[in-house]
Amino acid sequence: MDVICQAKSGMGKTAVFVLSTMQQIEPVAGQVAALVLCHTRELAYQICHEFERFSTYLPDIKVAVFYGGVNIKIHKDLLKNECPHIVVGTPGRILALARDKDLSLRNVRHFILDECDKMLESLDMRRDVQEIFKMTPHDKQVMMFSATLSKEIRPVCKKFMQDPMEIYVDDEAKLTLHGLVQHYIKLSELEKNRKLNDLLDALDFNQVVIFVKSVSRAAELDKLLVECNFPSICIHSGMSQEERLTRYKGFKEGHKRILVATDLVGRGIDIERVNIVINYDMPDSADTYLHRVGRAGRFGTKGLAITFVSSASDSDVLNQVQERFEVDIKELPEQIDTSTYTKTRTCSKEDAAGPGY
Repeated sequence: MDVICQAKSGMGKTAVFVLSTMQQIEPVAGQVAALVLCHTRELAYQICHEFERFSTYLPDIKVAVFYGGVNIKIHKDLLKNECPHIVVGTPGRILALARDKDLSLRNVRHFILDECDKMLESLDMRRDVQEIFKMTPHDKQVMMFSATLSKEIRPVCKKFMQDPMEIYVDDEAKLTLHGLVQHYIKLSELEKNRKLNDLLDALDFNQVVIFVKSVSRAAELDKLLVECNFPSICIHSGMSQEERLTRYKGFKEGHKRILVATDLVGRGIDIERVNIVINYDMPDSADTYLHRVGRAGRFGTKGLAITFVSSASDSDVLNQVQERFEVDIKELPEQIDTSTYTKTRTCSKEDAAGPGY
């Protein structure tokens, strides 16, 4: 059946559609049976990786990921010579491949949108999704997932579906992550860098994501942190696709402990070592706030979110977050108990002596 599902950040929505799709697929050589669309290249890469990870014992199933920033000829050759059964991608590139008849969608049995509200709110992206949708068979399963699904976007989702099963968290207070400690700091724009330096020195973190509002601010802040000898790296849309993915992989594998980013990685990205998120710049909405802080405290683990508030509009967004999700975000205290946001892992001597621990 068709499904619309809203659930908390970090609760396993990806696993739901990866496992249910692979359970149902009967692979036929040269036929794409499942199509997964998402709004950023990093998320597409991550979802493809999850399909690969879960299909370890299904050697017959082939998965491929297609997004812009890569020479389209490489994708065309792959489709011609090693056609995957499951395709993950961003709408622009998928549409280009389908229009050029390199990607045939006529055998698609499962059509999935991840972060569906983000994809359908933007009219340009919605138009691409609709065009791709029309190239798939009428009789297929449609599944849509997100942590935030406003009442306004739900009817738009349903236009793609036939009598879907609907799973919503209508009480928005329940979307708050319980393992996540949330604080704010009131300060001026000019005080942000000094405060950030102090926090990074004082806090006990595995990995931290620092969100800023623009590409130029990401680059500048990262440069500043590196000059101050912090192990920082940044990701933003101004980079080449290859560079973005190399950095994303490097951070995910733990080579760097601090990531400065725009909202490019604000949704869906799962990096298990991240236990602190810092909003250096306040997000533009309560939804964006929820997605950003959801990068820490995933799947019930502990985490800490700290938000810098430097203007009246910043205070407005913070108030919206508190009202909407019924959460009381307090000012950051002088001393914060490390045990409230870090989870210590216990292990046996054998574990400790083992590789990579």
